[in-house]
Amino acid sequence: MNPIRIDPQKAMDEVVKFNQRIAAGFTTLRALDEVHYGATDKEEIYREDKLVLYRFKGANKPTAKVPLLIAYALVNRPYMVDLQDDRSLVKNLLAMGEDVYLIDWGYPDQSDKYLTLDDYINGYIDRCVDAVAKRCKVEKINLLGICQGGAFSLCYASTHREKIRNLITMVTPVDFHTPDNMLSHWTRGMDVDLFVDTLGNVPADLMNWCYLTLKPVRLFQQKYVGLVDILDNKLELENFLRMEKWIFDSPDQAGEAFRQFIKDFYQANKLVNGDLMIGDKEVSLKNVTMPVLNIFAEQDHLVPPSASRPLKQLAGTKDYTELAFKGGHIGIYVSGRAQREVPSAIHEWLAART
Repeated sequence: MNPIRIDPQKAMDEVVKFNQRIAAGFTTLRALDEVHYGATDKEEIYREDKLVLYRFKGANKPTAKVPLLIAYALVNRPYMVDLQDDRSLVKNLLAMGEDVYLIDWGYPDQSDKYLTLDDYINGYIDRCVDAVAKRCKVEKINLLGICQGGAFSLCYASTHREKIRNLITMVTPVDFHTPDNMLSHWTRGMDVDLFVDTLGNVPADLMNWCYLTLKPVRLFQQKYVGLVDILDNKLELENFLRMEKWIFDSPDQAGEAFRQFIKDFYQANKLVNGDLMIGDKEVSLKNVTMPVLNIFAEQDHLVPPSASRPLKQLAGTKDYTELAFKGGHIGIYVSGRAQREVPSAIHEWLAART
């Protein structure tokens, strides 16, 4: 084998270019204002404990006859669906005439550590559904559940099907024991009782660390090395910092709800096995009889497609549609492809069932 050959001049040129970008980065950073996420105007229509229910305001009045409620996961802030003006599932849905509502779970503190899945699903989600239905004067609404919020929405639709007209699940785990589910492998041997009894609520920083270590080279190294290449580009740097802010602006997890979710979903896989109880209500996916649109990401490292696809066989609906998106767990909201494909797919699917 030939030894590694380094051209001294090329190496020097790279060092000079690197230093120039670093210097330009200081100039760019000084010119930046604080970055924010959540681009679309919204109004509060309901509040309970830490939770706030919002209705988004579009440029025009909605034309959809049935409102759409978004239930996001507990582990992140829900504004990935409305990250910025040109990367917003919400804005695109509004432009197509949908009437969009969102549950913001807020930031649980130690006073919330005894909240259970029953409190979240049969309590908070149920009252938000009622608030939206009452405001819009309809008996049933459309529900869009995302990631863990999708699992919650499946449970809710199973036990409150009289209130849901159409159900959409996005990057939603259904079968938690697929061989390629890294999170499942990690949590199945976890002593969650010791974990929650010791900590109370689960710290957000600890959760973020777990997610980052699923792809350590890419998420700890590559993206920050690549940051050097955009330090002199104000727009790209703002986009990078906005995403970083969203990633690390995560809520703690209510301890009891976390305990139950790990035990019943990740460890016992009860959603698939059919022996899941949420409070005093038995959850069976066979009771999910309303139309279902199941959207998953083909390169999702958190919820692999194999974890989402079993819904087709398990749900009781006769109107099941599946959409495989070419992207990852986050790209399904913020990529250029997502802006072109996902909102229109949701809108057209709903319009055909109104």
